[in-house]
Formats: sequence, C-alpha cells, structure tokens
Amino acid sequence: MPQTTCAVRARVPITLERARGRTAELVTFHDLPDAQEHIACVLPHPPGTVPLVRMHSECLTGDMLGSARCDCGPQLDEALTALADEGGVLLYLRQEGRGIGLYNKLDTYVLQDQDIDTFSANRLIGRGEDERDYRAAAAMLRALGLHRIRLLTNNPDKVAQLRALGIRVEDVVPTGVHLTPDNARYLSAKAGSGHTLALLTEAGA
Repeated sequence: MPQTTCAVRARVPITLERARGRTAELVTFHDLPDAQEHIACVLPHPPGTVPLVRMHSECLTGDMLGSARCDCGPQLDEALTALADEGGVLLYLRQEGRGIGLYNKLDTYVLQDQDIDTFSANRLIGRGEDERDYRAAAAMLRALGLHRIRLLTNNPDKVAQLRALGIRVEDVVPTGVHLTPDNARYLSAKAGSGHTLALLTEAGA
C-alpha cells in the first residue's frame, strides 16, 4: 500500500471523565487520504516509551447509545481506562459498521434478527465483510510523530495493515473479551473471522 502523509490541523485540550478526569488533546488533521473527519485523542505518555495506541472504529449504537449487540462501547471504555493509566493515543476513526455506514449497518441488524451473522449480513446487502482500510490511521500516526507503537487490538488485520504502511507495531496488547448473552453470537462471528478472541464457553460467565 502506498504511504500517505497529512498534517495536524488543530489541538484542542479537553478533560475526559471517561478517562478518569485526565486532560487530553483532541487532534484534527489536514489532507487525510479518505477525506473523513477522523480525530486523535492524545494523552501524554512517559518520554522514551513506546506509546499505547487504540484504533477504534466509530460505532454510534455501541459507543453512544449503549447497544448490547456489540462490544464497541466496552472496548472504548477499556481503551480510555488504559490510556488514563499509561498515556497514549486513541484514533477515533469514522468507519461506522466496518466501513459500510450507519444506515447500512442498521439494515444488517434486520438480517441479524433472522440468525444471520454480522459478516454474512454485510454481504447480503451487497457490501464487503469489512471495508475498512487504515491508510488514514497510519497518516495520523506519522503526523503525530509516532512511528513505533504498541497496538491495543484483537484484530490481526489492523496490525498487518499498519505494518504494511510503515508503522512499526512493536507489541500487540489484547483487549478484553466483553462477552454478554446479547453479544455472544456477534463475538463468535468475530472470532470466526480471525480476531484473536478467547471466548468463554458460556455467555456472561
């Protein structure tokens, strides 16, 4: 994949209650390769250390509304807690529904109610299982001067894409498995797609 560059547009200090009241900077960018309004949330990390980075794809239903169908909201909270402890960067990427958009994602919910898994539902509405690419994320990291990172993820595709784009992922830190009776089928589909999830044998156990 070709590397792309961008520049920091603005840095806005903000206090984050979901990060234990820590002060962070919300960073915007010029010239992102996909022209989306992605942002970085930067919390100071100790000098000389390799920062922890979480690439979190936007999920309105999970992040904001608390949908029980997915694990996105708990993963976001987990990332902010980790960044509050040790600093680092949250890249909040405007890639709703694995890149298919909010309305399309809600259309797939109708199919999921018919016992169709999330990836198959994407295909049935004529979209890819996962349409995300991380060129913008790599460009954001370079604009922030971050070429070596520790990545908080269970998704090997994120690791592979970042490395192909020239970001040195020195360590992969697994996220927790936020398993509930409501999202068990969703997490099982993620595990089947290659995510490194050690699913519990019983939902909610």
